[in-house]
Amino acid sequence: MEDIANTLLGGTGLLLLLVGLAGSVIPVLPGPLFIWLGALLWAWGDGFERVGWPTLVVLGLLALLSWAADLFLNLVIGRRAGASWKAILGSIVGGILGSLLLSGLFPFLGTILGALTGALAGAFLVELREKRDPAAARTAVRAYLTSMALSALAGMTIAAMMVAIFVWQAFL
Repeated sequence: MEDIANTLLGGTGLLLLLVGLAGSVIPVLPGPLFIWLGALLWAWGDGFERVGWPTLVVLGLLALLSWAADLFLNLVIGRRAGASWKAILGSIVGGILGSLLLSGLFPFLGTILGALTGALAGAFLVELREKRDPAAARTAVRAYLTSMALSALAGMTIAAMMVAIFVWQAFL
């Protein structure tokens, strides 16, 4: 019975690792958190023999770094480049609404496209309402889009590092 539980923990852990890797690309999933949880479950199922607490601490610190980079790049750089706090909030609300609306039509791709389109539309509409200048609104949204792209690149890089560390410890 214990072998079945360990196998389930290991399998669930690997599934969470894959979901976390996908989450580094899909804006609505917390990729690094899922990677860390997946590594924890897998290690637990393995009795912490191949992946121990030091590795899990490093993976946890990388997950926190990813979160901090996301926060810094999206909020601080987007804000400094001209996007208002209201536009960033509009982007978040628009992204959630867009992903919900398009996920029903196109389950996987719709969620991604809806989140991106909704985020940009939400930020643009708020900036347009605030500044009453379409050119200024486009400039602010472009700056926010750049910060989102940098954030996504940082998140994907950190997620890939986390998976590489896990694979190195678990299988090599």
